[in-house]
Amino acid sequence: MPSRTGARPCDALPATRWTEAHERLVETLRTLIRIPSINPPDPPGPELDAARAIAAMLAESGIPSTIYEPVPGRGSVVARLRGDGSGGEPLLLLSHLDVVPAPPDRWTHDPFAADIADGYVYGRGAVDMKNLVAMEIEVVRLLAESAAAAGLDPDRDPIPGLRRDVLLAVTAAEEAGGREGAGWLVDHHPEHLRAAGAINEAGGVSLAIGGRRLYPIQVAEKGYAVYRLTFRGTWGHGSMPRPDNAAVLAAAAIRRLAAPGAPRLTPIMAAFFEAAADAVDGEAATLLRALAGGDPGRTEAAIDRLCEPVYARAARALVRDTISPNVIHAGVKYNVIPGEATVELDCRLLPGTDEPAMRVEVIDRLGPELAAACDIELTIVAPPVVAVVDSELYRVLARAIVDHDPDAVPLPVMAPFATDAKHLDRMGVPAYGFSPLRVDPAESFLERYHGVDERVGLEALRWGLPVLYDAVVRFCG
Repeated sequence: MPSRTGARPCDALPATRWTEAHERLVETLRTLIRIPSINPPDPPGPELDAARAIAAMLAESGIPSTIYEPVPGRGSVVARLRGDGSGGEPLLLLSHLDVVPAPPDRWTHDPFAADIADGYVYGRGAVDMKNLVAMEIEVVRLLAESAAAAGLDPDRDPIPGLRRDVLLAVTAAEEAGGREGAGWLVDHHPEHLRAAGAINEAGGVSLAIGGRRLYPIQVAEKGYAVYRLTFRGTWGHGSMPRPDNAAVLAAAAIRRLAAPGAPRLTPIMAAFFEAAADAVDGEAATLLRALAGGDPGRTEAAIDRLCEPVYARAARALVRDTISPNVIHAGVKYNVIPGEATVELDCRLLPGTDEPAMRVEVIDRLGPELAAACDIELTIVAPPVVAVVDSELYRVLARAIVDHDPDAVPLPVMAPFATDAKHLDRMGVPAYGFSPLRVDPAESFLERYHGVDERVGLEALRWGLPVLYDAVVRFCG
């Protein structure tokens, strides 16, 4: 476990400066939430509006930026602060500015009003992931303003104390695979993303287990393969049911495909469970060691006893390949037996599983008869991504957390979902999920992703901003 050693970079700034920075961070976040950068929009547009708003914020601190618009209305913004060049390749601060739709039913606050209530900022994107966008913007603004205070121009001059460049990329389209955002930049302007490593979303958020605060840092994420299954039956009159009704065939397939597969423990998750077990005592430690052991029966029982429902779902997803039938189409009229039905599958792949292996799994679960009655089309695929845990950047991130929470237990983890790390992996740039927040133990933070009443705590942001600042300054200094 990292220990706190030496002064924290954030301590060089007066407390009043951090108060001002926190207030500006909150206003930046609220401004971005009020821009409904929903993906998919029809037509596109709000993502470009968000990119322009970010460019204006950066300009206020003397930071030039560039907006790319590969598709009309879909914009990404990039910027660079210079170090003196003696420290190696840059650090990339990566985030995305698009959000998923937010039907207002059941929300207690307008999802795009950015209301502040009960110590939280409410709104779509507060968690996924405009909080990190706002924190990254504030970090680069603080660095640029320190240069300006020293009589330097952040457009041309190195930032005092930085040996590496700091890259900022806030991209479009992540919620739709990132091909018109980070993926487009990789293909057309890789200079904005080429780095020694990247700080990305979905990690560094406190999790209470066994009376301890764990801070999982994302070092891996599952891959995905999306399939469209088209079942062929026989059209007919609804008054005379028949077994080759395509909807009935699809229903039978869904039952087989939705059954959980066998657990398989990967090295990253084994390390997570083992480190967590070492940090806690009593029953929690026993259950975590059962998870680390990889025995399928003990794994399921331990998850049930250890985790709240939302975290149990995540744990189950992180110890197996998953298949989720999410879109179903069949039928044209109530009295017409459908001769065709389609089912779209969201399959998530652990490291060590590739798309051909997942296709075999789908076919095996269907069985010979159902597999023969359908066509299987792969619509989109991306491999799992794993970054090195024993790296300078990971150690810096872990130390930054402990420096601000001496009782913290940072540990590596895998995400069950995908991020733009998929695109960085094509360039060989390792990405680490690190949006540091110390949250109330009663707050089911994971449920806020894409959920109703998405929100982030004001005090969590106040804690996280200097943590991120210290990580950036230490790695680049």
